[in-house]
Amino acid sequence: MQLLIVHHDPEMGGELVQMIKRYTRHFCNLVSSEAAAMDWAKRHERCDLLLTELEAAAIDGLSLGSNLSEIFTGLQVLFFPSYSADERRLNVVGTKVFPEPISGDDLLGAIERAEQIPNEAPDLFQVIDVLQMCCLTGRDGALQMVKGANNGLVFLRNGKIVHAETDSARGREALYQIVAWQYVEFAYERSVRPPVDSINTSWDKILIDAIRRDQPEQTPQRQSA
Repeated sequence: MQLLIVHHDPEMGGELVQMIKRYTRHFCNLVSSEAAAMDWAKRHERCDLLLTELEAAAIDGLSLGSNLSEIFTGLQVLFFPSYSADERRLNVVGTKVFPEPISGDDLLGAIERAEQIPNEAPDLFQVIDVLQMCCLTGRDGALQMVKGANNGLVFLRNGKIVHAETDSARGREALYQIVAWQYVEFAYERSVRPPVDSINTSWDKILIDAIRRDQPEQTPQRQSA
C-alpha cells in the first residue's frame, strides 16, 4: 500500500514513518500540512491510506480526508486527535482514531486491516468511534452518517450531542437507530446548526444506552474519566 502521514510535528511524524517502515512492507511518505498533502497528491497516482492529525496548525483532518477521497478512489483514513488516550470514555475495538500516547500495536493492526479492504470499497467508520472523536474535540455542526439506504444526522454543540434525525425518527430514538448501524460512511459540516434541541443527556451516557439497547447481552467498556 501507499501511505501518507500528515503531522505538524516532524519528530512525531518521523517516528510514525520509521515504525511503519520497520514493521510493514508499505511505502510511506510524511508531510506537515494540509496544503503539502494536496500538493503531494498532485504528484502521486495512488494513496491507499491516509494517517492524519484531526486538527493542528495548517491541518483539518476531516476536510483533508474528504478532499483526498475525491482524488484517490478507495482511500481509507485514520485520525490522530488532539485529546489524550486517557480522555476516552468508550473503548472501541478496531478503532480508526488514535490519541496520544499512540499504541503502536493498535495502529499497526489498523494498517493491516486497511490492507485487507478491497480496492474501491467505502471508507467505513464505527458510529461510536466518530461520535466520541467529535465530542471529545468539542465540535459544533452536523455529522451525516450513511449506511446503504439509511441516512442520519447527528447535531453537535460544543462537543455535546443535542439532536439526531433519521428518515423515521427524531431525537434519542434517531440516535439509537444510527448507533445500531454500527459501520457508516460519514461527512462533517461545521456550519450546520440543529433545528431543535431534543437530547440533553451527556454524550457518553447516551451512547452507552444506545449500545446496551442494540446489544443487551453485552456490556460496553467504559474508561475512567
